[in-house]
Amino acid sequence: MNPTLTVKSQVTVPKEIRRFLGIGPGERITFEPMPDGRVAIAPAEPRKPDAEDPFERLKGSGKRGTSTEKIMRATRGDDWNK
Repeated sequence: MNPTLTVKSQVTVPKEIRRFLGIGPGERITFEPMPDGRVAIAPAEPRKPDAEDPFERLKGSGKRGTSTEKIMRATRGDDWNK
């Protein structure tokens, strides 16, 4: 992984690193210079346990049974599709 610095001094954080840090678009990160010349990058906010996939906890929670047509009739009336 060797991203290139743009003319505006921007760099794209690789997907593997974003996933590891649990960060996404619009989230703030911090940079900390280390004594050995390296720089540490970390999320500005504490990492959330389910930050890697926010939909993981919802898997399998959807219930089937009511058709779309029944829902439309219940919410918009019998002539919803006319």
